[in-house]
Amino acid sequence: MFYHLFYPLHTNISFFNIFKYITFRTIYGSLTAFLICILLGPIFIRKLKQLQIGQYVREEGPKSHFDKAGTPTMGGVMILFSIVVSTLLWADLTNFYILIMLVITVSYGGIGFIDDYLMQVKKQSKGLTATRKFIYQIVIAFVVGYMVYQHTTFSIHLTIPFFRDLSPD
Repeated sequence: MFYHLFYPLHTNISFFNIFKYITFRTIYGSLTAFLICILLGPIFIRKLKQLQIGQYVREEGPKSHFDKAGTPTMGGVMILFSIVVSTLLWADLTNFYILIMLVITVSYGGIGFIDDYLMQVKKQSKGLTATRKFIYQIVIAFVVGYMVYQHTTFSIHLTIPFFRDLSPD
């Protein structure tokens, strides 16, 4: 969003040319995600404790696991939120690969959310089975792989990072 909002202004005010650089946007996107987690984390954890969304530990399990009882789960929701918000704020949203990254991140995060949600609803220490998680991940990978395959025009040139003009066949 900031890229599309501020970069066009670079023709009038040269300072806004900085939004063109991916390193600038990466640094500030990372800082934004970090600040979201730092500022909203304590509030989110308090809300999870208030809703009694905590780790369920079976009574017949090892005694060392009892320390985890009541530990808030679903913290990945906060991390996913910070990633998505900072990406939407700082990334070039016309870039297909940014959108693919968001689809993959949210999809795999959704698997983790479903796993945690099932543990909370069933009050068991098991959520999704490993087989189901793996199947969901494979389906997402195939769908995204197909999307990338359909979108990409393949090149037989090797691109070497940091060397713009060096691209051997």
